Parts: sequence; C-alpha cells; structure tokens
Amino acid sequence: MNLERVIAVRNNKTIYRDGDKCVKVFDENYSKADVLNEALNQARIEETGLNIPKVLEVTMVDGKWAIVTEYIKGKTLAQLMQENPAKKYEYIELLVELQLNVQSKTCPLLNKLKDKMVRKISMSELDATTRYDLHTRLEGMPKHNKVCHGDFNPSNVIIAEDGTPYILDWAHATQGNASADAARTYLLFWLNGDIDGAKFYLDMFCKKSDTAKQYVQKWMPIVAASQSVKGNEKEREFLLSWVSVVDYE
Repeated sequence: MNLERVIAVRNNKTIYRDGDKCVKVFDENYSKADVLNEALNQARIEETGLNIPKVLEVTMVDGKWAIVTEYIKGKTLAQLMQENPAKKYEYIELLVELQLNVQSKTCPLLNKLKDKMVRKISMSELDATTRYDLHTRLEGMPKHNKVCHGDFNPSNVIIAEDGTPYILDWAHATQGNASADAARTYLLFWLNGDIDGAKFYLDMFCKKSDTAKQYVQKWMPIVAASQSVKGNEKEREFLLSWVSVVDYE
C-alpha cells in the first residue's frame, strides 16, 4: 500500500489516496467497533443503490485500523462553493436534492437514529431536568425509518469529473426522521459560520420536501443536545446554546 498522498486529515483519522483507492487510516486508540460499524454502514448503503464509493476492504496498516474504498476523482461541493461563490445557492439546492434522494431510501438493518439520540442526550453535560425534557420531546416526535446520513454537508458530497455526485462518509448513518437529519445539516452550516447558507438551506429543504419549517426547528434542540457530546469545546458551547434558545412550543 502506497500511503504517500494525504487527501485529508480529520479528528482521529488520516485519509490517503493510493491509485484508484482511498485509504482511511484511524488512530491507534480509535474504537475497533466504530471502524467496523462504519464499514458495515457503508456496505449496507451500497445496497440501496445510492452513488457512494464502494468498500473494498477493512484492514490494518502499521497496527491501525483502515477502511479501503474506491477513490472518486473530483471536487467536493464545499470546494466548488469556494471556487464559484456566485453559484453557492445553486450548489446548496443540489445538496438538498441529494439529501432528499438519500432520505427516499430505506435500509432496515441500520441503527435507529432515535436510539442513538437517546444515548447521546444521556451522555451530554446537560442537567437532569433538561435531559428529561429533551427525552420527553424526542419520545413525542414521529418515528420514521428513512436513511439519514448524520453528517450531510457540502464537504461530504463529491462531484466526479463526469458530473456524477457521490456521497462520502457514512460513519453516522442511521434510519429515522428526515427532519432530524435536516436539522443536523442546518446546524453544520451554522457551525461553519455560514448563517446565510443555513437559512437558504432550510428554506430550500422545507420547500422541496413540503415540510413545515417549524417542524424541522422542533428537532433542533434535540439534535444539538445529542451532537454536543462530541466535538471541541467551542462547538459544544455553540450546540448547547441551541438547546435552550429555540422556543418550540
């Protein structure tokens, strides 16, 4: 394996290109179960027929776990937005269309989003009263079984050289409510400092999916609380501020 060309460095992992393969190498202390779960998610999503890089193998590189997938040559939507600012809203609209296509699929063997959120809210730094309130709200939300990406943002969509869009990074994939996934994407735009993009994204998602904006907003405190468990202190602070900000009565 030739791991000289680094494509990206993320928290706890480094991604390399090796010819027509992409090798994601996880740090030594990364959970083996999480690596295997990510590969399994990706294999299951392949079966839905969505355009994603295929898993080729799960292996070890210098004592570290690695997932080897197809390498897709192209540019991410995030790169394209940076290079063509005038087309930003066009790209966000494409992002929404791709997300709705993902959510049109079902994948019965994926973990349930609701179960994951219950676990994450329980692990959060929030006080018992707030956690109880969030658990109650979550329990009252409609239960769906749509494929949810869990980290759907412009840097996880790559447009291949022939114009075909591919969706990357299925580590957080679950089945559940599409509006919870939209709330997550909205918060990711905010976290990235793109408030204007966040607003346009939400308008576009609600318009194209015929969903009431208030319904997606109802999910925001729940999603923010469950996401606050990971990430750095600044991100946690930001997400926790959303837990109490949104008045969802």
